[in-house]
Amino acid sequence: MSCQRKFWKILVLVIAGVAALGWVVMSLWNWLLPSLFTGVHQIAYVQALGLLVLCKILFGGFRGRGCHHRHHQRWEQMSEEEREKFKQGMRGWRGRWGRNERNDVADARPSAAPKDPQ
Repeated sequence: MSCQRKFWKILVLVIAGVAALGWVVMSLWNWLLPSLFTGVHQIAYVQALGLLVLCKILFGGFRGRGCHHRHHQRWEQMSEEEREKFKQGMRGWRGRWGRNERNDVADARPSAAPKDPQ
């Protein structure tokens, strides 16, 4: 499949997805909000799309792949020693946020490595 054909397929899917999501936002708004709050009116389809864009700007941003991709790149660039040091540092954070019973049980288990009978 050529790149241009793939591009058009993805574009059609994105447009269909946004259109469907706009319809879902409009339907949910018109079903829930006027009955829950006095003074809230029903909205049209175009207003639902505008609400969707506004929510994306306010809560989602336009960062592309997001922060996760950058952290994954850093992890891949770390040496084994740096990774182990990072893991040890993260294990120390678990105690600061409070321990739950599951962590206490896991820490109390004996290690799986066999011990020498010396």
